[in-house]
Amino acid sequence: MRTAVLGKPIEHSLSPVIHNAGFAAAGLTDWVYTRHECDEPGLAAFVDQLDDSWAGLSLTMPLKEIALVVADEVTDVAEAIGAANTLVLRDGRRLADNTDAPGMVDALAEIGLTAADEVAVLGAGGTARGALGAARQLGAETVTVFARRREAVAELEPVAERLGLELRSASWHEAVAAGRSDLIVSTVPKGVTDGMRVDWRPGAVLFDVLYDPWPTPLAAAAEREGAKVLDGLALLLAQAVRQWTLFTGLDEAPVAAMREALYTAARRR
Repeated sequence: MRTAVLGKPIEHSLSPVIHNAGFAAAGLTDWVYTRHECDEPGLAAFVDQLDDSWAGLSLTMPLKEIALVVADEVTDVAEAIGAANTLVLRDGRRLADNTDAPGMVDALAEIGLTAADEVAVLGAGGTARGALGAARQLGAETVTVFARRREAVAELEPVAERLGLELRSASWHEAVAAGRSDLIVSTVPKGVTDGMRVDWRPGAVLFDVLYDPWPTPLAAAAEREGAKVLDGLALLLAQAVRQWTLFTGLDEAPVAAMREALYTAARRR
């Protein structure tokens, strides 16, 4: 069976490493996972030409919103977040799902965070959608988004409404207060938080979706102040594990093998 990750750019994706390690560990010798560059206008045509040998697709930027359009069915979580990172192809149907939010929850559970009353999100781009979904699954009722543009936060309001979250907007220079939350999710690109000052309280958790370079200055500062820190590899692995089970139909993925393959590949970069 065939699976792949699509996006643009895509050449540096580590997803094939994770999924193929899982296939090998599970003895799925006839399964393969590749990568293909694809933009928004090209997604429908790409999916249309797939045959029954395809089990599913992982979707990264900029395809997560258009995925909802090309799908025949959309899961509740993908609909609420307004984005899908997964297309499951089965019986001639296309199911759009989102494993980013539950994957984030899975990764946080591994370090002992299973609930959060106060959640702060740095940035209001596409990854912030998944962070809002994770916050809701963790039991939060209010999320504060610190962003450079208030208009970007406004674009998240429909997502928050669908999730039943109260969305609070704060300016970028107010991010010093983000560290008082139970969970802080940084969704911004490399370099954006460099030099940012945050008042970290001991016991807070920072989930920084970056992993290269690591640690980021933000993560290093958080650790010095006693906060727990997760990197983007933890999210990459957790969302991929959920995708792997959706693609294969198996109840459990060989997580240890997938984790080892991912972190080995990341160290070699």
